[in-house]
Amino acid sequence: MDGRVLPEDRQAVHRYIAVRGTRLHLAEYGGTGTPLLMLHGFPQHWYAWHKVAARLGGEYRLLCPDLRGFGWSQATRRGYDMDGLADDALALLDALGIRGPVGLVGHDWGAHLGFRLCLRAPERFTGYLALNMSHPWPRHRAVLPNLWRLWYTAFLEYPVLGRAVLRHWPGFTRFLLRHQVADRSVWTEAELAEYAAATSAGAAAAQSLFWQYVLHDIPALVRGTWRRHRLTVPTLLLGGERDTVVVPSLLAGAEPYADELSVRLVPGAGHYLPQERPAEVAEAARERFPC
Repeated sequence: MDGRVLPEDRQAVHRYIAVRGTRLHLAEYGGTGTPLLMLHGFPQHWYAWHKVAARLGGEYRLLCPDLRGFGWSQATRRGYDMDGLADDALALLDALGIRGPVGLVGHDWGAHLGFRLCLRAPERFTGYLALNMSHPWPRHRAVLPNLWRLWYTAFLEYPVLGRAVLRHWPGFTRFLLRHQVADRSVWTEAELAEYAAATSAGAAAAQSLFWQYVLHDIPALVRGTWRRHRLTVPTLLLGGERDTVVVPSLLAGAEPYADELSVRLVPGAGHYLPQERPAEVAEAARERFPC
């Protein structure tokens, strides 16, 4: 994906870092302050944080990588399972020379990855801000009535169909972005075009991400694997009141498995809080990670 032009954001500094047999692209905002690792979701990349970064870049050192195979990070045949992506994130911090704990922010798939990181390496994080994602201990009575909301994943998971849809049907990516926000006007045409083009170019990585979830994460949820683990990283789970993907009922129920976890809803917001309500996300970050 190196041939594609990066979206313009004059506040961002870009570099490429060798990590675990691949090359990750990193957009960095601010050179000083508390480091925050910012993990994007689907179907986006580092630019998903640009509105939040405009509000926080002067206070924190924001580290916004593209996940393996997304944006301008190098694609590989394997490595898209959550443990592999968690290894990438930890190796990236090591490559940057950041040994002490950092703040962690994740949205959508990046928030799912963030929970895995906090459970695997809690000593690396001072706190966690999770956006628009359910926790690893969902209640079955909340999950089952809402499975239909993930209908679109049937077009993305399978190796042949998913890659074909993502690569050759950019309108599908646009459809998801427009229909998963509460107010479609939050997207500019340039943003929709960028994410559609990026998803088309990174179709194999996106499909692999969904397929690895089917192979590994769903069975683990059914078995209750994560009920044997406890979340010790102080966490704020921020959701959209009008999120049609991760509805508010899916955010409850983690309290027995966490030392310190609070849930908050943003009124009138949908599934893309960094795009729809960047000011609220920035304020939540300041609350979770006081300077």
